[in-house]
Amino acid sequence: MTDKIRVQDLTFQACHGALPHERTIAQEFRVDIALELPLQKAGASDRLKDTVNYAEVTDLVASIMDGPSHNLLESLAEEIAQQILTRYAVPAVRVTVRKMAPPLKMPSGPVQVEIERRG
Repeated sequence: MTDKIRVQDLTFQACHGALPHERTIAQEFRVDIALELPLQKAGASDRLKDTVNYAEVTDLVASIMDGPSHNLLESLAEEIAQQILTRYAVPAVRVTVRKMAPPLKMPSGPVQVEIERRG
């Protein structure tokens, strides 16, 4: 299947990380979601009920990002993927979580974790 809904660059200020200060001082995270699902019916009907409401998906992601702290990006991405697979009729989801300013000893860009899970 090649049909996908992608939501990119959801931006959050949140407290996630393995270091103590990361769990108390908010930092910027960005999340991308790719939902794999058949879109032909929605394309023909032009009805929201024939697809996944991506506004609802983004609300779910926001509730996870604003929820309890995770030590690892891997754990955060896994929770997002599992919650999406549980709540929506999608056969697969890809989740990318980026920490925009990781606590490294040298200048760097973001660090990201990308996972794909099937329901």
